[in-house]
Amino acid sequence: MKTRAALRRGPRPEQEPTSEQGWGAEQRSGSEQDIRPEPAPRRRRARGPRRRPFGLRTRLVLAFLLVAAVGCGTTAALTYRAARNAILEQTQNTAVSAFREQVQGLNTALPPSAESLHDQVLRIARQGKPRTWRVYAEYGSVRVSSTDRPTSSVITPELRARAQENADAPHGSFQRVVKNGTPYLTMAVPALFHAFDADDAARPTGLVLYAVMELDEEEANVEAMVTAARDGALPALAVALIPALIASRGVLRPVRELGIAAHNMGRGRLDTRIHAKGSDELSDLARTFNESAAELERSVAELRSAEARARRFASDVSHELRTPLAGMLAVTEVLDEDADSGTLDSDTARAVRLISAETGRLAVLVEDLMEISRFDARAAELHTDEVDAADCVRKTLQNRHWTDPASVVLYLAPGIRARLDPRRFDVVVANLVGNALRHGGAPVTVRVYEAGDHFVTEVADRGPGIHPDVLPHVFDRFYKADQARTRSAGSGLGLAITLENVHLHGGTVEAANHPDGGAVFTVRMPL
Repeated sequence: MKTRAALRRGPRPEQEPTSEQGWGAEQRSGSEQDIRPEPAPRRRRARGPRRRPFGLRTRLVLAFLLVAAVGCGTTAALTYRAARNAILEQTQNTAVSAFREQVQGLNTALPPSAESLHDQVLRIARQGKPRTWRVYAEYGSVRVSSTDRPTSSVITPELRARAQENADAPHGSFQRVVKNGTPYLTMAVPALFHAFDADDAARPTGLVLYAVMELDEEEANVEAMVTAARDGALPALAVALIPALIASRGVLRPVRELGIAAHNMGRGRLDTRIHAKGSDELSDLARTFNESAAELERSVAELRSAEARARRFASDVSHELRTPLAGMLAVTEVLDEDADSGTLDSDTARAVRLISAETGRLAVLVEDLMEISRFDARAAELHTDEVDAADCVRKTLQNRHWTDPASVVLYLAPGIRARLDPRRFDVVVANLVGNALRHGGAPVTVRVYEAGDHFVTEVADRGPGIHPDVLPHVFDRFYKADQARTRSAGSGLGLAITLENVHLHGGTVEAANHPDGGAVFTVRMPL
């Protein structure tokens, strides 16, 4: 079944270690032409890309600075680690070597007395390198030291255990310890007995000497290095910001130009091109954009030219058909009178009525084609006047003799004054009501009411409604719901002309199905 478009329409327009141990080794804990040119659309001033708080420029600069920061941090960390180890190892190697020599040169009788051992401990403490040691000696139950305390809490049980296990090893053991925030180097060397016979190996005497030395100066040097590295990294990042800005500008300039060019093309400026220079990927992208834009411009020009030729053809054909159709309509009116008077035999009268009906249908099609061509050429004009909307609807229905209350039911709100073109509004109402009477079910309801700064004209029928697949196309030109039907009573342009007339008034028209059945067409026009 043909849609309503077929009906006839009226004409319209790192963490600090707790301890480090080993001899030469450390152990730590930590963790987008028209022939009959259309008026150019009003253009807005092209605006550049909107700046975003975290746009590409910001991300590029941050990425650049992040790389610089990681590089500075990594370099500083590696330098700090190497320098720290070098400082501490140099100090501990010096101290351990000196302490070992002092212990090896120890000359005391066995078993040693506390007094003599105390004198030896004091002597060794005075020979401390690179600074004074605190020396402790343990022999069995004898405990002496170079301080007022016989033992030290800095010396860990672990160091004592290693010293006892390796009592026959001359090199001893060491351990770095942090206690109460102060770093210490602790050393343990057992005293050995050397026989006069060179073939005899040294034997442990049971005497173990311990030395404790503070490493605060070394730690201060390390902290000074950390401070210097930190203070040097901040200016380095500030300096790195300059090449980051330069690099981001070089990357973003073609991207920004590409965005502006795409924005201009989206607004119809198909002659937009980008200046491409260089041989990098962004230059290739710019050249590809220019090639695509040129091809698009050529294709659109061809389409516009073809569309303009088709519009002119329809306009010229309908205009040329108008004159002979006027003569044909005059002749068919005379023949209709003869057929109605009975002067013609029945077969001739039937043929005459058929010719008259087809001639009238052709005349409607020509008028609709001429009207739609005016819209396509942007030549349609409004001749507005302030009128009563309800009176306009009544006149439209009276002029077409659609006044039977069983067929058309009116609900017209009085006093709605609107500024519109009466002739074009007449076409809108006639097309919608005619479609409803032809394709819908009686009664057809016509409502006019005010809604804000618009007035609404609503035409509803009690028919089967519009199929959901057809609904989006009801305002398309020559659209048929049943493609098998090649003939229809109308021109197929009525609803398309209705849509153009409504848009010309600055309004909208919608087609929908009522929940209780039937189709509903709603027109909204400004008052």
